[in-house]
Amino acid sequence: DGEELVFTAEVDVRPDIDLPDLSTLAISVEPIEVTDDEVDAELQSLRGRFGTLKGVERAAESGDFVSIDLAAAVNGEDIPDGRAEGLSHEIGSGQLIEGLDDAIVGLSEGESTTFTTNLVAGEHAGEEAQVTVTVKSIKERELPEADDEFAQLASEFDTLAELRDNLTDQVRRVKRLHQAEKIRDNALETLLEKVDVPLPENIVAAQVDSALHNAVHGLEHDEAKLDEALEAQGSSREKFDADNREAAEKAVKTQLLMDAIADELNIEVGENDLTERLVLMSRQYGIQPQQLVGLLQQNNQLPAVYADVRRG
Repeated sequence: DGEELVFTAEVDVRPDIDLPDLSTLAISVEPIEVTDDEVDAELQSLRGRFGTLKGVERAAESGDFVSIDLAAAVNGEDIPDGRAEGLSHEIGSGQLIEGLDDAIVGLSEGESTTFTTNLVAGEHAGEEAQVTVTVKSIKERELPEADDEFAQLASEFDTLAELRDNLTDQVRRVKRLHQAEKIRDNALETLLEKVDVPLPENIVAAQVDSALHNAVHGLEHDEAKLDEALEAQGSSREKFDADNREAAEKAVKTQLLMDAIADELNIEVGENDLTERLVLMSRQYGIQPQQLVGLLQQNNQLPAVYADVRRG
């Protein structure tokens, strides 16, 4: 008491990174090409929005709209929550149960069949079940003719040729966005290969622990259950740990590299940039932006959001 104490603290520091001349980076991506088939698909989709459903007296085919009843059983015992009546379904959409579309094709109104599938939800999730499907009605979609009259109905254009030109531009714009994403991804991968980034072990370990925490969060934080789930998926804990470590190292290296590049290019985050991200985050969490800001301030996470916006 009353004596001087000397403390030594050891902390991780941000490593020095030697960046290459960014103007010399050459990134290769596929050129943008719009085919007639792609434009036809867009036109077909647009026609589908203006289509009408008409009852048919024939066996069900892919693309038809059906009303069906479903009943599921496991080991011969009916599942109370595995029964549904009057479900609307488009054959071929694959939106309900695996194997359902194949089972319905060929059935006529009033006919039933039973098929085997694995349940993905409910008390018996993951178990094999026998599902009986009964077709109550069958309708096919009639599409309007692709002509000038349809172009005037479905768009602001007077002719089908003008509509097709507009659809071509739409496809090209989407492809240009995908190309930009590819350029970004390829540029990042090229930089990660070229630049040596020393990794602070404690930061990587924290990232590994965070990923593991998220993985076991829905499993009552029981790592034994995680091992069982991985084994059921044909994987293993060893592979999970190795992949987790690799992903953590890449994530930390990417963050440090992006920060160094942001410094090199004098990237600044404006108030509008930060507000836009906070509004987007608040929508994802279902809370008001001001409430989110308060939570981030309490947990000292605003600097992390700022850094993430800057890297973006």
